[in-house]
Amino acid sequence: MNFNPQNILIIDFGQIGDIILSLPALKAVREKFPAAKITAMIGKSGAEVVEISDFVDGLITVDRVKMRDGKKLESIKEVLKIIKDVRRRKFDFVIDLHSLYETNLLGYLSGAKHRLYINRENRSLDFLANFQPKPPLENKNLHLTDQYLNVLKPLGIENAPRSVEIQPREKDLQKIENLFQAIKAKKLVGLFPGAGNPSRRWSLKKFAEAAQSLSKDKNLQTIVFLGPEEENLRVEVKEKFPIETIILGKLSLLEFTAALSDLSVLISNDTGAIHLGAVVGTPIVLVMDRRAPTTYLPLTEKICVVNNDTIDEIGVAEVLQATLEFLAK
Repeated sequence: MNFNPQNILIIDFGQIGDIILSLPALKAVREKFPAAKITAMIGKSGAEVVEISDFVDGLITVDRVKMRDGKKLESIKEVLKIIKDVRRRKFDFVIDLHSLYETNLLGYLSGAKHRLYINRENRSLDFLANFQPKPPLENKNLHLTDQYLNVLKPLGIENAPRSVEIQPREKDLQKIENLFQAIKAKKLVGLFPGAGNPSRRWSLKKFAEAAQSLSKDKNLQTIVFLGPEEENLRVEVKEKFPIETIILGKLSLLEFTAALSDLSVLISNDTGAIHLGAVVGTPIVLVMDRRAPTTYLPLTEKICVVNNDTIDEIGVAEVLQATLEFLAK
């Protein structure tokens, strides 16, 4: 198609997992318009990952949680500030991957001549778009990555790769190498016991039992990762896990990503950690309730989903078997 925008804004809000699942779409736009300047408007949680992907030239980072939960007057001021900044940049093309009321309106107010939005039933103002042809209607049965790629179909982007890998920053890799210096001869097995929703958490007791069994192999080293929401588990982890278990918390997002890239396998609940691990090529054993949707899972061949009717019914032996199969490879 004879369409050659020079200054593109991609609106790409969402949680860290959503952002990572959108990376194939960002890469596809980069490859379609290699000479264009591409800026991504990103929620604060995923901005650093997009930055190291090198698929965009610049970022506009938005703290959506602060705007949602903060004082209304301050939130309105922040929105007006963002609109002013976007208009100043003089974008000629806006792609809205999420297509919510507020993002559609923002794209319209940007002043961009061309606007590409998807129609999300009861969630979009896609009449504010003007790109022809329009993308297919939202299909909630599709994997989220495929939904993002569907937005790009009017651009002639078809059969784009559905997964990407990115390389952590050298300084983050160096910090992790220094942390792991004493255990670098061992295979590292990471455990991430956290998850935002309690229904997605395999019991800490079972994580500890798995670590106990793995610790019998002196060629393995188990590492428990605690994010900011899991720091309250530190005392309990020390009590229940083998004494040789390493507990790592207070890592930055990119340091955590670098640490995941060093693992032989990651055992985790269904949370952002699996997406970070997948994007740096880490084999993943995912402990997951069978009723949970699969349209948000990482698109990687290096994943084994261990599930049952409820997460509490998943046994330690099943998780260990999947882990040992990865380690054997």
